[in-house]
Amino acid sequence: LPDAWLVAGCLFQTVWNLRSGQPAEAGIRDYDIFYFDGGDLTEQAETLVNQRAGALFADLGVPVEIKNQARVHLWYQGYFGRPYAALHSAREGIDRFLVGCTAVGLRPSSPGDCPQGNVYAPYGLDALYHGILTRNPGTDHGPLFERKCRDYQARWPWLTIA
Repeated sequence: LPDAWLVAGCLFQTVWNLRSGQPAEAGIRDYDIFYFDGGDLTEQAETLVNQRAGALFADLGVPVEIKNQARVHLWYQGYFGRPYAALHSAREGIDRFLVGCTAVGLRPSSPGDCPQGNVYAPYGLDALYHGILTRNPGTDHGPLFERKCRDYQARWPWLTIA
């Protein structure tokens, strides 16, 4: 997939699990992948990508959800009740995560990249490692932010909301 990144919960939850002495994969509900394909903004194309991924990753036993970030602005307002400016890359979608320290993406190395792969963390990794939950000022959904933080604290009580 073009501009594809493994994002969100499977990354930050792994860090918090390991810090808590739990197995890395404990409680991970799904794996999210963002990609950016401005050439096909149809829901049908995204559905086909998800069907192919479902077959490819069936052995994981955990859902893999893939979202074309080029089409988020088409459905976001209907789902969340507020407008959403069009994105220009998958990384821009990561930039807009509600909780700053959860804005993390990872993709495999390409020739010429560093051998550890590519990590994208627009707000850094310090707050993630220290469990400090802060609002993303660019995506302020107060009640949704609060719900997410309460859910995270229920699973990792040592997290703090700044």
